[in-house]
Amino acid sequence: MTKILHLTCSPRGQASESYRLSQKIVGYLLDSEPTATVIIRPISGVPDIDESYATALGATERSYLEMFVEGSMSRSEELIQELESADFVVIATPMHNFTVPAALKAWIDHVVRVRRTFDVTAQGKLGALRDRPVFVAVSSGGRFSGDRAHQPDFLTPYLKAILGTIGLHDLTFFSVEGSALGPDALVAARTKADQAMQRFFLRFAPNSTGVFQQAV
Repeated sequence: MTKILHLTCSPRGQASESYRLSQKIVGYLLDSEPTATVIIRPISGVPDIDESYATALGATERSYLEMFVEGSMSRSEELIQELESADFVVIATPMHNFTVPAALKAWIDHVVRVRRTFDVTAQGKLGALRDRPVFVAVSSGGRFSGDRAHQPDFLTPYLKAILGTIGLHDLTFFSVEGSALGPDALVAARTKADQAMQRFFLRFAPNSTGVFQQAV
């Protein structure tokens, strides 16, 4: 059974612009995989990592395994297993202060874990997870891309780098930018995002492994 993991990060929940955009992405995926199961994970309540988690990262392998049941380490394992079981990942996130919100950073801190989702080698960090399509629906009050951008974008390069660390390289971003610039700007941003999604999902289709590639 195909699984779609839908992460929602906005404190505004289903009223948020990022959630609205992500729901459209999920809809396109369900068009391709009608029997897929959607797992909705609001991560606004994910706690920060705690002392036992930090201690375990520096422990011996035996102690590391023994500490799984303590504190936020058990929560980390739950979130990692949820991610591992997903065939597609959809992340709905606002841009806060040019980068990811605190809730998404907390989830990242739980799932990017040495000796579990990545290993440190002589060649650098090596991701341990199977790659799969990750779609990121971003909303922002200002514009951060294109000729009319008025603010920097640390969210996109950060997510590419940090998710790539654990083996997730197949990232596609869609965005609604300038939502705080008035009703007309918001309508235009939504239209632009809708058109980008239509072009992508009409041009690309998942192959037998779930990886999107150009349709012939």
